[in-house]
Amino acid sequence: MKLLKLVPDNTNIRFLRWRVPFYVVSLILMAASWGMVLTKGLNFGVDFIGGQMIRVTFTQTPTAPVAELRETVAKLGYGEPIIQQFGKPNEVSIRMKLPEGFEQDPSLANKMSDKIITSVKAAHPDVRVDGVDSVSGKVSEELGKSGGLALLAAMIAISIYIWVRFEWQFGVGALFALAHDVTLTLGLFAVTQMEFDLNIVAALLTLIGYSLNDTIVVYDRIRENMKKYRRMPMPELLDLSVNETLSRTIVTSLSVLITLVALLVLGPDVIFGFTAAITMGIFVGTYSSVYMSAPILIWLKVNADSFVPVETAVDKQERLARERNPGAA
Repeated sequence: MKLLKLVPDNTNIRFLRWRVPFYVVSLILMAASWGMVLTKGLNFGVDFIGGQMIRVTFTQTPTAPVAELRETVAKLGYGEPIIQQFGKPNEVSIRMKLPEGFEQDPSLANKMSDKIITSVKAAHPDVRVDGVDSVSGKVSEELGKSGGLALLAAMIAISIYIWVRFEWQFGVGALFALAHDVTLTLGLFAVTQMEFDLNIVAALLTLIGYSLNDTIVVYDRIRENMKKYRRMPMPELLDLSVNETLSRTIVTSLSVLITLVALLVLGPDVIFGFTAAITMGIFVGTYSSVYMSAPILIWLKVNADSFVPVETAVDKQERLARERNPGAA
């Protein structure tokens, strides 16, 4: 029985031919993503902003009456609530700042939640409370800093590892590819306003690891081919290396995506954001391994001599001596 091959052995796709247009598009998308993050902002969960979050479902209504719900909660005198869709159209989260005096009397947060739940149920009898979360402002600030530092430390450590394993140009290329993947994923959350909490930070760290793994496979093949084909132009050598690893890349990505799509469609809503982040990361991570991390080596002046040891003055003298006296030991 003949084995099925997703990518034929003689595949020769000229990826690098379109490196400039793809780089331009990627840079535009990165700028747009940061623009959305800075202007529209991320829909931070209670983990990062602190406060009280109440998740409710309208069991008899296909769409939650957000305007009525906001008016009902605002009348209680705790300030303007932040009400956003949470999962399905009939599921929403009600986020409130912690009440004044919470630091001295933590029970005030529970009293506020009980009062909000009572008022909402009185106005909407079909409401079902799915959960109540509370995080202090100090804890949320520490969580935000820790999450950001974790992402930054992971990216820097990865770049240093690749720098030591290969050359500094490879480290720069990997760091740029990781920044590209994380930026586009953040842009997705800014556009969709899906909740951004600690689960999403974990998803971004997972994405960084996946993208790094794919990038190292491509870089390792590039290094092998640079030693093997010394006279081959760099664009052709990079195309050859990417094509040789293409089968592995596609099979790995498809295997992961099959599981992720099943989780997106059939999985619980509580992990929807986490799954969506990793799914987006698989796409951009695979793309960046081909069109971000590989082409940048050309602009960073990597060539066939990058892995050839530099001949020192002593080495040169010894070589010349051997050439003059071939019979010497």
